[in-house]
Amino acid sequence: MTQSSASESQKILLITGVSGAGKTTALKTLEDLGWETVDNFPIKLAGQLLKIPASGGESGPNIPLALGFDSRTRGFDAEMLIRQIRKLQAQPDLEIMTLFLDCAGAEIERRYAETRRRHPMAQDRPAMDGIAMDRSMMMPFRQWAEAVIDTSKLSAHDLQVVIRERFSSDTSPHANITVSSFGFSRGVPHNADLVFDLRFLRNPHWDIDLRPMTGLDSAVADYVAADPKYDEALQKIRDLLGFLLPLYDAQGKAYINIAFGCTGGRHRSVHVTETFGKWLREDGFALTVAHRDLTSRPIDALEEPANGAERLTSRQGSNIT
Repeated sequence: MTQSSASESQKILLITGVSGAGKTTALKTLEDLGWETVDNFPIKLAGQLLKIPASGGESGPNIPLALGFDSRTRGFDAEMLIRQIRKLQAQPDLEIMTLFLDCAGAEIERRYAETRRRHPMAQDRPAMDGIAMDRSMMMPFRQWAEAVIDTSKLSAHDLQVVIRERFSSDTSPHANITVSSFGFSRGVPHNADLVFDLRFLRNPHWDIDLRPMTGLDSAVADYVAADPKYDEALQKIRDLLGFLLPLYDAQGKAYINIAFGCTGGRHRSVHVTETFGKWLREDGFALTVAHRDLTSRPIDALEEPANGAERLTSRQGSNIT
């Protein structure tokens, strides 16, 4: 790394943790934030990497660097690696921090089962054996790391939000906003700052033609928007956000999650989330639109009945009991 005349130190984030806790998601999020990222990097080679001139060049600030590694990394030895990192931290031109991603064993097992992948430490044995071995190998880093994030109850999107909140260098005068949809039947997002319940709008789930569609389809959007209370309700919510968001900006709040919920999270909330995403972008806000339950399977038992009757109604007028 060039010494220079670089006006600021090189910022380096070491990301490690137990397998399945979200390292890849964290690295991809940092890359989206403008960081240089390298996964499965042998830390013992960090000295050689840092001799390469920083991407910021002589005329600009150094681009922050994130290095991902875990127990699968070649030559992994926790105690030895910690000693090497301490030596690097002693260099005045380096600002090094370690982030450890942890997760409960049962959740890791579920994630591997869901993706149909074998745990890297348990190719020929039960997954929990590999999880226990991995945790034992990584324990020195968990005890030593400056920052620990437990992802046991976080979705991939939730983890992205946490990483952005901690490591974004965005200097926009506005908060970075996430506008998301969800289904109340599958739980309220734990990280939502503002929650709006849209279950007062008529439910496309009970229309046989609309049920397989989602709020991204124009037929569903038209159906929801035709509700007599739709225009007035959305305008009142828009007015409320127009009042609140500048107040959050004044308090220096960097991230706000606005969540719109309906019963299943596939129709009403999806359409309204897309609508507010468009409106807020027009108002100059940087934002992310996310749909937590968009791909979830529609289940009658989770939906509230239409007009008190548990039935599907065809748009052509026939009823299915």
